Amino acid sequence: MRYLLLPLLALLAACQSQTSAPPLPAWQSPEGRDSANLGVIRDLHSGERLTPQQLLDRLAKAPRVLVGEQHDNPDHHALELWLARALAERRPSGSVSMEMINPNQQARVAATQAAADKGELPRDLIGALAWQPGWDWSLYGPLVTWLVKQPTPLLSANLDRSEIMRIYAEPPVLEGAHSTASGVRERLLDDIRESHCGLLPESQLPAMLAVQQQRDRRIAERLKDAPEPALLIAGGFHARRDLGVPLHLEDLGAGQGMRVLMLAEVGRAVAPEQADYVWYTPALPPTDHCAALRQ
Repeated sequence: MRYLLLPLLALLAACQSQTSAPPLPAWQSPEGRDSANLGVIRDLHSGERLTPQQLLDRLAKAPRVLVGEQHDNPDHHALELWLARALAERRPSGSVSMEMINPNQQARVAATQAAADKGELPRDLIGALAWQPGWDWSLYGPLVTWLVKQPTPLLSANLDRSEIMRIYAEPPVLEGAHSTASGVRERLLDDIRESHCGLLPESQLPAMLAVQQQRDRRIAERLKDAPEPALLIAGGFHARRDLGVPLHLEDLGAGQGMRVLMLAEVGRAVAPEQADYVWYTPALPPTDHCAALRQ
C-alpha cells in the first residue's frame, strides 16, 4: 500500500504546485468589442497566441518585467492589478516600481506600507501618499491600494519636478551606446513633435529630448537596483524595447532576461522590436488631443 500511495502523493503535490490565476477583470472600455484581436495575447517573436496562464508562466521566470500601459485606459489598469496579484501568487515578489511615484514621495509610500503592515492603512490614502493629481486616482487607486498592503516594496521610478526643470535648463550628457544611437534620438524627436501637435518650437526639442531620456534613464537605474524579481508599471512609450527603458537597462548592463509586455488597444500595431508580448484590450473613443492646443 505504501508504494501505491507514492505516485498518488506525487500527483497531488504536482497539482498543488500549479497556482491558478485570479479571475480576469471584465472589459470596461467601449470601443473594439467586436474585434477579432480583443483579449488576444501574442508572443511577438514567435507569433504564438498565448493563454493568460502561459503568459504568466513566461513572465514569472524573468528577473525584470516591464508593463507598458496607455495611461487613460481603465482596462490596462485592471489588467495590471490582475498581473501583480497573479505574479505574486506564482513567485516571491521582489519589488514593484511605478513611473507614477516620484522620489519625494518614497518616504511617504514606505511609511504607508509600514502602517498597512500593522493593520493601520490610512483612510486618506491619497493624502498619505501625496498622490499627484495628474495620475487619475480612480484609475490607479485599486492597484496602488493593493500594492501598499503587500510586503513587497513599492518604489519610485521617476524624476522629481525640480530635477526635470534642471535637466530642461541644462541638459546633461547621456552615456550609453544603445540609448544615444542616432536612430533612437531621431525617432524620439519625431514623437515629441507629434505629441505636441507640431506646435513646439524647434529650439525646445533638444531639452525635451533630454528630459524624456533622463526619465527613461532614471527608471532604468531604479529598476536595475530594485530587488528581484522586479515589476515595472510605466507608460507604453517608456516600456518600448526600441526607444525606452530597455535600451537604458542594456547600457547599464542590466538587460539580461528582462521581458516587456505591452498593453495595447485593439487597432494599434505593436512590432516585435517594441516588446516581447502584447495583450489587446478594448479602446477608448478617439479623441483629438490637439484641438484644444490649436485654439
